[in-house]
Amino acid sequence: MRQRIVSALAIGSIALALSGCGLGPSGVEQGAAAPTGVSAGMTLYFYDSSGTLTAQQRDTGRLGSVQDAIALLLTGPGSSGLTTALTPTTVTRTEVRLSGDQMSIVVPLTATEATDVGTDQIVCTALASHIQSGGSPDTTVTVHFTVGSDTTRTCPVLP
Repeated sequence: MRQRIVSALAIGSIALALSGCGLGPSGVEQGAAAPTGVSAGMTLYFYDSSGTLTAQQRDTGRLGSVQDAIALLLTGPGSSGLTTALTPTTVTRTEVRLSGDQMSIVVPLTATEATDVGTDQIVCTALASHIQSGGSPDTTVTVHFTVGSDTTRTCPVLP
């Protein structure tokens, strides 16, 4: 009797081992891109002397958020030799919302104060921060101004 029990357990163990857990193999799962890693600062976009939209690394000691990057952009290029198309402002508070691949940014500027090329600075700075934090490069940005028409676009210099 004891030998039958041992034999039954052995056969059951072998059958269980051969059947696995009952789940079949699956394909490779694709997720979002991994964050790019530790950053010494934020990437802001300003214009160089030839009028080309150019990335500038602002050493802040941390990556920061999209909101942080836009607030820093609004303080201007400092003594970097670059220029801005945004009207100077002392108000740097912004609101950033993300829903899927759509980012919405409320800025403390009118559409006239931002200008079309200044809006590119805002959009590129926001997307650079978003992508560097692991966000989708396919994200589009809608900029909401205090006065004037909102605009939706992507960055003309990011891939």
